[in-house]
Amino acid sequence: MKAEFETMTKTYAQYAVSTVELKPSYNIPVVLVIAAIPLIWVQPIAAGALALFGLFLMFQAVTLRLQFTTTDLDVYRGEKLIRRFPYQEWQNWRIFWNGVPILFYFKEVKSIHFLPIIFDPNTLKSCLEERCPRI
Repeated sequence: MKAEFETMTKTYAQYAVSTVELKPSYNIPVVLVIAAIPLIWVQPIAAGALALFGLFLMFQAVTLRLQFTTTDLDVYRGEKLIRRFPYQEWQNWRIFWNGVPILFYFKEVKSIHFLPIIFDPNTLKSCLEERCPRI
């Protein structure tokens, strides 16, 4: 009986998809802030805008959390769920520039979303391939 239960548990565990929370990635924000430094002497206003955008993305990477559940992509700010994207409504997704992933796009039935890659791109891609295979 015990061996039968263990076999059933192992079989279920192989097919069960757990919730995965993506770790933040600070690559894009850091590159933007660093790129703004030499730009100060050429175009100070553009440098300031670029640095502010980089700092904004840094803040977003620190405060936002993406969780892939069995049925949805959930976006949290701290402990508060701020948005839920059910996979059943997804039509397509794509990560732009595989060598240096900087933008994540996905299309739902009613809307299109573009997100900067401020999360671990490898885990993002593997979760997407596992949970919502591309059409």
